[in-house]
Amino acid sequence: MSPRLSGKVAIVTGSSSGIGRAIALAFHREGAKVVCADIHHGLPLGITDIQAGGNISTLNIILTAGGSAMSVHADVTNAKDMAYLVMAAVDKFGRLDIMVNNAGVAPEAQNPQPVWSLSESAWDQSMSVNAKGVFFGCKYASAQMMSQEPGPSGDRGWIVNIGSMVGIVGARGAAGYTASKHAVVGLTKSVALDCAPHRIHCNVICPGWTKTPLTEKAFKEGGDALNKIHPFRGYGLPEDIAKAAVFLASEDNSWMTGAIMSVDGGFTCQ
Repeated sequence: MSPRLSGKVAIVTGSSSGIGRAIALAFHREGAKVVCADIHHGLPLGITDIQAGGNISTLNIILTAGGSAMSVHADVTNAKDMAYLVMAAVDKFGRLDIMVNNAGVAPEAQNPQPVWSLSESAWDQSMSVNAKGVFFGCKYASAQMMSQEPGPSGDRGWIVNIGSMVGIVGARGAAGYTASKHAVVGLTKSVALDCAPHRIHCNVICPGWTKTPLTEKAFKEGGDALNKIHPFRGYGLPEDIAKAAVFLASEDNSWMTGAIMSVDGGFTCQ
């Protein structure tokens, strides 16, 4: 069988580590050309890892394995960066088939606190990266997908947003993060409806607690408890989320849009 993403062009934001890195590598293994997007501190817009370090690990793994990839500096909260990111992908590879809006922050994972103690800056950070960043990704990716010819399946593109299980339920001590991930779920539904007539899919994956650098402190302090709250096998790994992303970004996903895919070891069915 041919790789499921053979020949497709995919952008993955937040690809330097954790879930984003796992998705980028899984897409490469399934035959995609991957644009690795992340913040490369100190680099001006448009400078890539090939020229100046940064997200070199994900990029190098793909290139060393003979894959096709590039890396672009992109702050997802900056409209100019996100517009450039899509343009750079199209300039390099000719089109954009898949957009994964993965980049995110979780200030309260490092410092859980009730809403009356939550700072305005922590709230703004969560909403800016997690919600506004996904909005920009959907906005610029869908505009490009609408402008290009459909693929062999008749579809113009697949947008995959990364939400959270707390985009479905609430969480104590994480009002800002929870609100931002609920925003991602609601945004996904509206984008799906806007894009459906143009054969562009938009779905959201809602992971449970997944062991990544972003959650490292939380796992050190309460890993056993986090493991136990997931009925099936305990906490997740980035590769668990990547497998779901491959399906949602492939032609196997022929009739799903606006869907909330819980990949959480059964947490939200309790």
